[in-house]
Amino acid sequence: MRESDSEVNPYMKIGETYFIRTVTQYFTGRLVWVGDKELVLKEACWIADTGRFNEFVAGGSVNESEPFPKDKFVIVGRGSIIDMCERELVLSVK
Repeated sequence: MRESDSEVNPYMKIGETYFIRTVTQYFTGRLVWVGDKELVLKEACWIADTGRFNEFVAGGSVNESEPFPKDKFVIVGRGSIIDMCERELVLSVK
């Protein structure tokens, strides 16, 4: 993230863990980079079924999840993001 970006958007913090909803997918992951058109996650997981959404975003369990390989970067297009919030990582297959 460029220094000026942190002043424009102080809420996307490098190193923090997030839940991200896009128009077609849900992810958790550790934010490692933010660009103009994409962001990059490590320790990412695809969330197929959150169960009760309010419980999930509060840190509750997930009904179905599939992590990406730990050594892989996951690139998410910022134009596809609906919303995101801080949340603990999901690291297990369920």
